[in-house]
Amino acid sequence: MPRQSITVPEKTTHFGYLTIPEREKVEWVRRHFNIVARKYDSMNTLLSLGIHYQWKRMAVRMMNLRSGDLVLDVCGGTGDLSRIAAGLVSPSGGVVLYDINWEMMAAGRPKTSASPYSSRVCCVQGDAENITFPDETFDAAMVGFGIRNLTHFDNGFREMHRVLKRNGVLMCLEFSEPVTPWFRCLYDFYSFHVMPFMGKLLANCRPAYSYLPESIRLFPNPDELKSILQQIGFWDVKFRRLTDGIAVVHLGKKG
Repeated sequence: MPRQSITVPEKTTHFGYLTIPEREKVEWVRRHFNIVARKYDSMNTLLSLGIHYQWKRMAVRMMNLRSGDLVLDVCGGTGDLSRIAAGLVSPSGGVVLYDINWEMMAAGRPKTSASPYSSRVCCVQGDAENITFPDETFDAAMVGFGIRNLTHFDNGFREMHRVLKRNGVLMCLEFSEPVTPWFRCLYDFYSFHVMPFMGKLLANCRPAYSYLPESIRLFPNPDELKSILQQIGFWDVKFRRLTDGIAVVHLGKKG
């Protein structure tokens, strides 16, 4: 009898609401951020009415960083979190801005160079699901608005856990949904209609700003993410909602 071939179904994942082959997710994300890199900061400021800077400052300060700490900024992009942290760990500490997309890091380089703490920030290109640093290297690790872009975001958290020293601090700042019903309805309209329109008008890229709200809706809610972090091995995990839950800060420590 002739041999029967067995076809193994290809693994799939999501890019927003699109279903794509899992092996292609990294390239989709890379292409997405290559397109928006040069206007990323200005669009974030416009679409959030500047509130994102307040969220980032608050989130980094909640980590209680000290002078001399070595901090890893995963999916660090244009470096907003890195620049804030650099001021807190100076003069003897440092920050590694770690991102797979060089275009994003390059877009933020002028602001980093203009910072009085620029010498404290080092840029490294690499994959957040396979961080190229030894175990127990960093005193703190942080990720801001980037973890949901990974193919397997839980692997990203496991890698951050691995490279943290014992009792090292993890901070995750990520988008979520408002808790007040009327505000959630307003936020949904803004997210799915106004943001894509503004993306098309100002950045000539409607799909990029359609992907953003879609990816937020697919990400775990704050309680679910807390449970995931605890299962990975973080302890004393807690979270704080900002602006009625549009953004959420999770904090944990490596056991």
